[in-house]
Amino acid sequence: MGPHPAVAAIRLAVRRVLHDVLSEHAGTGSTPLVLVACSGGADSMALASALAFEAPRLGVRAGGVTVDHGLQAGSDVRAREVAARMTALRLDPVEAVSVTVGRTNTGPEAAARDARYAALDETAKRHGAAVVLLGHTRDDQAETVLLGLARGSGTRSLSGMAAVSGPQGRYRRPFLGVERQTTRKACMVQSLPVWDDPHNADPVFTRSRVRHEALPTLEKALGKGVVEALARTASLSRDDADALDAWAVEAERTVRTDEPGLRGGPEDLQTCELDAVRLYALPPAVRRRVLRRAAIAAGAPAGSLFARHIEEVDRLVTAWRGQRAINLPGMVEARRQGGKLVIRHGSPTASPAAPPARR
Repeated sequence: MGPHPAVAAIRLAVRRVLHDVLSEHAGTGSTPLVLVACSGGADSMALASALAFEAPRLGVRAGGVTVDHGLQAGSDVRAREVAARMTALRLDPVEAVSVTVGRTNTGPEAAARDARYAALDETAKRHGAAVVLLGHTRDDQAETVLLGLARGSGTRSLSGMAAVSGPQGRYRRPFLGVERQTTRKACMVQSLPVWDDPHNADPVFTRSRVRHEALPTLEKALGKGVVEALARTASLSRDDADALDAWAVEAERTVRTDEPGLRGGPEDLQTCELDAVRLYALPPAVRRRVLRRAAIAAGAPAGSLFARHIEEVDRLVTAWRGQRAINLPGMVEARRQGGKLVIRHGSPTASPAAPPARR
């Protein structure tokens, strides 16, 4: 008799990722180390158990890491418990890492996420891990798409989380096609202890409200299948966004009137000069991607560059009426100079771009 269907589903998902990792490391003569990032919740505990089962059968080294954000009383004790559970699954190495979550303008959720990924990056480098597995499920993907839709940030925002991301494809998400209830069922039938983070049910956090209020309301109004449809939207949007991004890279070469490279300006960042007539001829989706790439190359932080900023710069191309330069995040300005659009470090005389309506 085979394993429970829920257990079989999580193991199959992990097995597929491990096959990919082995294929990528074929011929290197080394055995890759795969770490699982485990919070102790049902999703990551199910992931840890599946990795512990599949890795030795495929000749892969498997370890785990849990991150203590220090945001709740007793979080250090809980981190040690999670590490002990991973050790009991025979994962090695296993590590509990503590981080400090600072105050930022992006909010507590984003600050905690940034601190967590920094810790995972550092741990992976220190142990020489090829890959870190993350337990995001299809439900998490649906929530991410809804959040992106609410921000109005375009196709890339709707594409949700990638199955492979991070430097050198470090982060893998085997469960993006697996329902959250499947991971919980897998833990239950394997008698795996699970810790439910109270933050996941706290309405103070946006994602919690999406999970416990927005999605159930949508399912009540539209019927079952909303989560699956949103996850499918993410996959389709990612394909579209990848194609448009590739088009934009090619289009940028045709509209640049300068030599791409460092100009020795403020902070030695790049100045981009673009032909306004050729820009105007591009499809809007491609043109705005070119403008965004140019702004980032000039020093604008990607995370602070919103659709509204790019729309303001786009007007310098499509609705040029002698406007003054536009200030962008990172002390970058976009200025129309005759038939050229110049994006570079700005001056205090530039007009600030209108702030995004929603963040």
